[in-house]
Parts: sequence; structure tokens; C-alpha cells
Amino acid sequence: MRKRFFSGILLLIIAIPLIMWILWLFKPNTKLVIAIVDKTVLTTKGQEHISLNWVLNNEKYTKTSSKPYKVDNDYFGFFPEENEKFKLKGLERFSYPKLSQLSNDADLAYFTDTYGIFNNEWFHRGDEMERSGILYGGLSDKDIQLLKLMKEKNKLIITEFNTIGSPTAYQNRIKFEEMFQLKWTGWTARYFDNLNLRENKEIPKWLVRNYKKTHRGQWPFKSSGIAFVNNQDEVVILEKGTHLNVAMPHIITEKVFQEEYSLPDSIKYPFWFDIIVPNKKFNTAISSFNIDANKKGLKELEENGIPLNFPAVTSHTGQDYTFYYFSGDFADNPVSMQSSYFEGIEYFKGFFYDERNIMERGSFFWKFYKPLLTKILDDYTEEKLD
Repeated sequence: MRKRFFSGILLLIIAIPLIMWILWLFKPNTKLVIAIVDKTVLTTKGQEHISLNWVLNNEKYTKTSSKPYKVDNDYFGFFPEENEKFKLKGLERFSYPKLSQLSNDADLAYFTDTYGIFNNEWFHRGDEMERSGILYGGLSDKDIQLLKLMKEKNKLIITEFNTIGSPTAYQNRIKFEEMFQLKWTGWTARYFDNLNLRENKEIPKWLVRNYKKTHRGQWPFKSSGIAFVNNQDEVVILEKGTHLNVAMPHIITEKVFQEEYSLPDSIKYPFWFDIIVPNKKFNTAISSFNIDANKKGLKELEENGIPLNFPAVTSHTGQDYTFYYFSGDFADNPVSMQSSYFEGIEYFKGFFYDERNIMERGSFFWKFYKPLLTKILDDYTEEKLD
């Protein structure tokens, strides 16, 4: 009996993934032409847009009637090669007629990252934790033109941090802000689980240096906290205990949007994000960041013009155009494309992350990004097909 029981369990373990793969295999394709822009691609793994590709593959969205999107090929931007070589295949090489044709052909434009590639991190001839001259990056004139055309044709537009922050030129940032009725405050931020410089070597040296410039050369932080940096290189640090009740930023979603997009009421976000202010007459905040600051932290935020709550997901849906802005590196998550080939894999999501690790981002992908993007794409394709 025991042998039969264990044999049955083993058969079940083998059968379930096989059934899930077969169900995915026979799931019908949906053609969805997407202009993906990613200028921050250090390796062929395409880390900055891999989460998008995961969702597209799992939901069987394809670039033709049969061909799926490939992480290392189907995007516009920076293409890494061996021995420090690279190719630039961004929209900058497009003429206006070619951009117009792209806007006709594409159903969706998704800008995952325009931060770009800097000399030190690509050529490895300096300290990668220091800033250096930019090799390629920033929202270009041609990028703006495509966004304008897509908006005029009421195509779906999704953008996320870092689309309009540094190194995007001021004039293109203003054009983007006016086009989509939101404004960047100039502040970006990130959570660090340890602000002790002796123990955490991932804290950028330029961030430490700029803080010390205005604080008499001091860096007194030893606990976890959030570092805020603005476009004037001013740095504000909020530390747990000193300024924060809870150091980890959380994304909060109201009940109406929890139900509409299948989102949790609260989820941690331990990566880079920016602080924007949308025009509420035109845009809706689906989810918002919340900073749990104490009295001293509130004073620090107020003195620097940093809001306590600000949008994480901003949307505009209507007859004129459809637009979403994600105020974080949402498409950058440590996911494996292999798991996207199984229908219903989300029911086993707990096997793909360990929430005891405060810095893990797998739970964000499975609980927030995947259901959010899936709902956006499903709604848009249903409307388009109707």
C-alpha cells in the first residue's frame, strides 16, 4: 500500500506539470504588435524587460500569428555583444515616415527603461559604483514622436521608471509631462536593507558623497532606510527608528482597484521608484506608495517637498487615449522564462520566492505586476477585437 501511495504521488508530480504545459501549448495565440523600448540592457537576459516577456509568453501574446516575442531580440534600444561591442537599434535611427508606419502597425508602446548604459559599467575601466559619461540613454526626440503618434491613434501606451528622469533632456521631459498630464517632482528613491557603509557595498558612492557634501562630511546611518535623490544631486536619507516606523516602502491599493486588477491591498517594494504628481482631472492613481514616517521623518519630507503618499500606478483610460505610468522598475524582476510555459503556474507562485528575504522581488512580480499587466492587456485586446 505504501509503495502504491508513493508511486501515485510520483505520478501526480510528473503529470501536473505535463498537463499544465499541454494546456499552455494548446492555448490560442493572440497577435499583439508591441514596440518595446529598453535602453538599459547590459546582458542578453534583458533584465529590464523580462517580466513583460514572461507575461506575453504565458498569455500567448505573439508578434505575428505564430511567432512569440524573444527577450534578446524584440525590442528597440541597446543590444550588447561580446568583447565590449554593442549595437544601437533604437528609434533614433527612424525617419518620421517610418515612425508613422510603426505607430500604424503597433498596438502598444511599452517603454520599460530609458536610463541607459554608462561608460564605467560597460567598458569596466572605472568604478562601476561611480557615475560616468553616458554611452546611450534618455528619452529621445524620436521616442517622443512615437508616443505622440500612438496617443493620437488611441493606441495603448505603458511607460515606467526611468522614462523621464535623468538622463532624459529637460525639453523632452516637459513634452512627456504635458502630453500625459503628470509631473515628475525631480525625486527618485530606493530602499536599502542596510545603510551601514562597512557592511553594504551596494550603496552608490556618488550617493554617499553627495549626502556628505551637505552634512559636514557625516554619514551616521547604521540601520535600514530609504534614500531620496533629486535631479540637483541633493540626497535625503530616512532611517528606520530615527525617521521611519517601517523602513520598507509599500504599495497600497484601494478595494475598488484590488477587485478590478486582482491586486493585494499592500505589497512591499524594495527597489528604485520615482515620485510623480499626476493631474487628477486627467489621471487616476490605481495604486500609491506609502512612506511610514514618524514625526521627525515627516518634518524631513516636508522640508524637502517630498510627499508622504504618491502614485505607484497612474492611468488614463478613455475614448481619447489609454495610458499607464508605473512609478518603479516594475518590469525588472528575477523571473525565469521557463516557468511561463505552464498554464495556471500562478497557483504555484509560492514556490518561486521566499518572503523571509526582505529584498526579494519575486512576490511583487507574482502578486502585483503579473495580474496588473495581464488585466491591462486583456482589457485592451478585448476592446480592440470588438
